[in-house]
Formats: sequence, C-alpha cells, structure tokens
Amino acid sequence: MRLSPILSAYIGRNYLVAFLGALAVICGLVLLFDIIELIRRAAGKTSVSLLLLIQMALLKLPQMIQILLPFAVMIGGMIVFWRLTRSRELVVTRAAGVSVWQFLTPVMGIVFFVGVLNVVAFNPLAARLFARYEVLQDKMMLRLSNPLAFSAGGGLWLRETVRNQQIILHAVHVRQSGFDLNLRNVSIFVIEENRFARRFDASTAVLADGQIDLRNVWVMEPGKPSENLATLRLPTTLTLSKIQDNFASPETISFWDLPGFIRFTESSGFSAHKHRMHFQSLLSSPLLLCAMVMVAAVFSLRPNLRAGGILLRLAGGVGAGFLLYFFSKVVFALGLSNTLPPALAAWSPAVVTLLVGLSTLFHQEDG
Repeated sequence: MRLSPILSAYIGRNYLVAFLGALAVICGLVLLFDIIELIRRAAGKTSVSLLLLIQMALLKLPQMIQILLPFAVMIGGMIVFWRLTRSRELVVTRAAGVSVWQFLTPVMGIVFFVGVLNVVAFNPLAARLFARYEVLQDKMMLRLSNPLAFSAGGGLWLRETVRNQQIILHAVHVRQSGFDLNLRNVSIFVIEENRFARRFDASTAVLADGQIDLRNVWVMEPGKPSENLATLRLPTTLTLSKIQDNFASPETISFWDLPGFIRFTESSGFSAHKHRMHFQSLLSSPLLLCAMVMVAAVFSLRPNLRAGGILLRLAGGVGAGFLLYFFSKVVFALGLSNTLPPALAAWSPAVVTLLVGLSTLFHQEDG
C-alpha cells in the first residue's frame, strides 16, 4: 500500500514540531551552562561585562547546535513515535496496511534534508560565528592567545611575546622538512614597549626548536644605517609542534572552504589530518541523523503500555544515544591518531548505528 500524502504530511508535521521543541530545550540548557562557565572564567576581570559574555555564548551556540543535532533528532523522534503510539494512531495506521517503513519515510526525508541543510548552509554560518567567538576569547584573555595565522594569500604569520618584547614573523613561502620549518622571504618585526625597535629581512630562514637561523639578512633599526649579514641566529620559544597545534581549528572553517584549506596546508608540508577528519564527519552527518531516527523508532514504536515499560524504553533510547556518542568519540580519536583512515573513522559510527537500527526493526516488525 502506498502511503498517502495527507498521512505523510501529518506525521512529518508532528515530527518537525517535536524535533524543534527538543532542540529549543536542549539549546536553552546549553546556552545557560555556557554563560555560567564564561562568568566563572571571567571572574576578576572587571573589563569583561555580562553583556559581552552573553554575546560570546550566543556566538558559540550555533557550533553547539551542530554537536547536539543528533540528540535533538533522536529525542524528537522518540516523543512523536511514543505520542502517536499512545494515542493509537499508529495502531490504526498499521491496521490500514501501512508498514513501519512507510510511515518512517517522511520522518527520514525531513531528517536527511535537515542534515544536508546543516552541512551546506548552517555550517558556514556557525563556523564564521565560532571564529568571532575565538577572537573574543583571545581579546578577553579567557584562553592562551593563538600565535599563528596561516592562509594561501597571506603566507605564515607568527607572533610571540618574550618579556617586554613582541616579535612578529611573516614568511611568504613555508615548507616543513622533518622537524624543521623552512621559510622564504622572511620579515621579523620586534616591538618593545609598544614601539618599533628593529626589523630583520631575510631571503631564507630555518625554524628549529629554540632558534631561528636567518640567511642573507638585512637588519634595520630606527636612526641607524641598514646592515647586511650573511647569517643571524635569533632565539625563540616557538616550536614546530606548537605551530601545528595552533592552526585554525576545523570548527572555524566553512564546509565549502575546508577542501581548499586542506590542499593548501598539505602542499606546504603540514598535516591537515584533523581538518580532513572534520570534513568527513560533516559529510557523514546526514546519514548519522537518519540512524538516530532508527534508534528512536526501536525504543518507542512498540512500548508495552500495560506493563508500564514506557519509561524504561525511553531511558533505554537516551542511554543508546549517549552510548553512540561515546562510540563515535572513541572512533574519532582513533582516526585522529592515524589508527583508522579518516573516512572509516568518520563514517563507521553512522553506518554501524544505521545497520543495527535496521536489523532491530526488521526483527521487531517482521520477526
């Protein structure tokens, strides 16, 4: 029997209301806890106002929505399936010859559309707002300042503070070689007590742990003639590992910009493994949302009303969701450590959950 458009619209509308309600409640709780955490971290900083902290929490919220979306999808599905089962609407629907797969179709369609919309449209907005959030964190001194900026057009910019000196390094071309960083067309600016102190321009440089070796260097200081040196060694606190750890976080880069950033980073000799993992997880997210609908269906389509097993099934569904979250984090960590390929680590939680949900529903519905 073919599912009627009216019934599809009715089930889809009910699910959409339940999903948006669950998402709103979860986001409200997360926003409240984020504001409390920011207030704790800003304690003692009189220059940081409550209004600014609320603004920071709101800037971070879209990024948190992407993390919480699978839970909202699952909870919304459990609410609507449980309500339709309790009111006997699904019982009547099944008696009319409609199978579980047919009335799951509109829900799966909505969820898949939400997942695609999240990746192609909402993610770029969330990435931009999260980047502004991190900039505000740096300005408010709520975390360590990021010493690195890296882009295809601007080259590499590094910044470090040593005692009362601020040192800014710019290199047009960058190449990693082993544990050293080879730089070309290098400029180093030294600022002391908010005043320009000196500048070094070098054709090439090598950044190793604890030092920068410059070659063919021009040294310029205010009030003094320029001096050319064949080599010059400067001390530094920057290391290759510190530089790599401070690349732009994947969450601040739009889905559409990630492939170009990965290509540029890897062509410069750096590892973009973390960004590749994030890109694959974004691609797999619509499938993960569909898998969460299956989890919701398994625990809420056939509750034993007379035995009072509703709460037990709902608790089981929530527990299964957290178990899936823990499993996905473990697999993601294995992917980050290169134990698993990025595609396998990003896609396996969604695929495994979908297959388990399908097999359980087949067992429940078809024996």
